[in-house]
Amino acid sequence: MDFVRNNLLLFAVAIVSGGMLLWPLVRRTAGGPWVSPAQATHLINREDAIIIDVREPAEFAAGHVLGAKNVPLARLAAPTPDLLKRKERPVIVYGEDQRVAKAAAALKKHGFARVTHLSGGIKAWQEAGLPLEK
Repeated sequence: MDFVRNNLLLFAVAIVSGGMLLWPLVRRTAGGPWVSPAQATHLINREDAIIIDVREPAEFAAGHVLGAKNVPLARLAAPTPDLLKRKERPVIVYGEDQRVAKAAAALKKHGFARVTHLSGGIKAWQEAGLPLEK
C-alpha cells in the first residue's frame, strides 16, 4: 500500500512541476504576441509603430513611454477616427496585464492586424534605460 501511495505522490509532484514549468509559456502566448523593449524601439523607429498606454490618466501622467497615446480601455470600444486611419501600422499596447489583453482584443476587433504587447510594461521599459515622458 505504501508503494502505491508513494508512486501517487510522485506522480502528483510531477504533474504540478510540469504545470509550473509550462505556465510562463501559456501566459506569454495569451492575448497575442509580446515584444521586448528593444523590439518595441525597433518597431517605433523603423515601422512608425503606434504606442498605446491603456492605464488610467493619473498613471499616464506619472510617466509614460515617449510618444505614447493615453487611451484608457473604456475609450477603445470606440477608437478615434485618427486612430482608425492608421490600422496598417504596428500597435504596441502596454499597461496592466488584464487591461492590455482586453485592449488588444478591442483593437483587433476594429481591424488592427499588428497588435503587440510590451512585455513587462512600463517597468521593463524603465529597466532597459529607455526614456519616459511626463
